[in-house]
Order: sequence, then C-alpha cells, then structure tokens
Amino acid sequence: MRSKSTLEMTHDEWLLDRRKGIGGSDVATILGLNKWKSPYQLWLEKTGQIDLEHTESEPAYWGNVLEEIVAKEFQERTGKKVRRRNQVFEHPLHPFLRANIDRDVVGENAILECKTANAFLGKEWEGEEVPLSYLCQVQHYMNVLNKKYCYIAVLIGGQKFIWKRVDRDQELIDMITERLVEFWETNVLDGQEPVIDGSEATSEFLKEKYSNTKEDETTLPTSFDDLIDQKRELKKAKKEIETAIRQIDNEIINELGKRKACIGIAPMNIISWKLVSTKRMNSKKLAEKYPEVAKDEEIYNVTESRRLTEKEIK
Repeated sequence: MRSKSTLEMTHDEWLLDRRKGIGGSDVATILGLNKWKSPYQLWLEKTGQIDLEHTESEPAYWGNVLEEIVAKEFQERTGKKVRRRNQVFEHPLHPFLRANIDRDVVGENAILECKTANAFLGKEWEGEEVPLSYLCQVQHYMNVLNKKYCYIAVLIGGQKFIWKRVDRDQELIDMITERLVEFWETNVLDGQEPVIDGSEATSEFLKEKYSNTKEDETTLPTSFDDLIDQKRELKKAKKEIETAIRQIDNEIINELGKRKACIGIAPMNIISWKLVSTKRMNSKKLAEKYPEVAKDEEIYNVTESRRLTEKEIK
C-alpha cells in the first residue's frame, strides 16, 4: 500500500490530485447512490472536461469543521485512541483506488470515519442501520488499507451522538471494486462516455452545462425517433398508473367520509386525510387593489429555462 502526504498541498493542488484516482467520496456517485452528482458528471470531472468545484456545500463545510469534535467525542465515549493521517493511501494492485481516511484507531486494525447528519436524516442511522452510501465508502477504505473493521461516529442534528462498528464485507468489497475498476478503465482511461441516467443530478447539470446553447437546428439520427416513441409509451403508462393511484385514494377518502372520520386505522397502516393550508399570492387581486405595485417590475423574479418538447412530423 502506497501513500502520499496531503500536508503540503494547497486546496487547488488537492482538487487536481483527486482527478488522478477514485476516492471515498466518489464511490457512492459511481454506484448511483449520490442524488447530488451523477456518474456522467463525475466522468467529466475526472477527464478534465469541466472545472472542479472550488467551493464546498454548507453540509460539507460543517462536516469538516466538526470532524475534530466528533473524533474527540468518540475517544471520550469509547476510551479508544485515534490519530489523524494526513495522507492519501493507494490500493497495492489498483493505485487509482484511493482513500483519505479521517482517523486511524491506535492498537487496532481499524479506522474511524466521522460524519454529521441533519435531524431529518436521523432515521437512516436507527438501530444497526448505516446509510448505504456511507457503508460502501467505508468498505472501500477497508479494501484500500486492508483493515478488518471500521468505526463510524455520527453527530445527528448537532445534539445526538452515536457510533457503530462496521465489519469488513469481502463480498460487498469485490462488487464495489469491480464497478470502480470498470469506471476508471472503461470510462476514464478509454474515454467511453457513461450512459446518461435519469437522475435529477444529471438533469440539473445538463441544464446548466448547455444553458447558453444557440437557437440552431441540427439533424438527428433515426435512433432518436425510437427514443421519442419510448417516451410516449412511458408517459402513457405513467398516466395510467397515476389514474390507478387516484382511484385507490378516492376509495379511501370515500370510506373515511362515510364514517365521518379523517383518520383510519387498518391492521397494518394508519391512514390520515388531513386538512393542509397553503398561502399563495393572488396576482389578480394584487393588481386590482394595488395597481401601481403590480406594475413595478422590481417585485418580479424572471427566470429562464429550456423545456424539452417533441412534435410528430406528418
């Protein structure tokens, strides 16, 4: 196992170095478990086709700030000692598989991963549960460093601390590694573009990437007619499914109405039909009551976006 120090790296150097391999934060993306980034977007980053993000998100920022606190709390509660390793470790057989761990556990063949989570995601950590994206990340780390197990310490909502032990799962590691190697060798080194997926991350990224496209025409191959046919069939199926769902909802509401109740308790489910209040601006009434305000362009936010439509040529 090889390693390189990150102590002397600037932030920009660290970002560029990440292009040279697959790190722990890339694992969930390649496996399709990251709703914020798609494999396609990661491929563009690794092949240098788009600039790397120089700013981190708010959750990522606070995760880094609180990492030391989480590590100290883990030591206090367990009596174990941990140490920081300012290094990027490389897998002995696949040096492009990398790991930048939070802490080593002294005297054990184990590592510590420190996490923060908002209160709304607390259920993902209940019992023995570990979010799948993090589970795959730490299995990857154990593979690169040849560790037997990993501790994950989590601060939830800034006020609840838990820690768990995750044992090495070689079968899962083999599955993860096969996919990571395929991504690196086929997509990154050979330059083969990953399949465009249907994730929201890909949709948002493509809208941003091609937002300045000119109003020009181009000729597309016949395969795109096939795609449009598939889309129409899917939309038809979607409409039928939505109608079937509405029918079930109507049956439930009708029965609750007959019983003069808004909450129904079945043997395995609690069903509620609650009153939900929403408040929206009535632009017509605003214009009638305050015409001068309604004419003021400064109170309006104008946004532009492209909408994909298709029309059959007859």
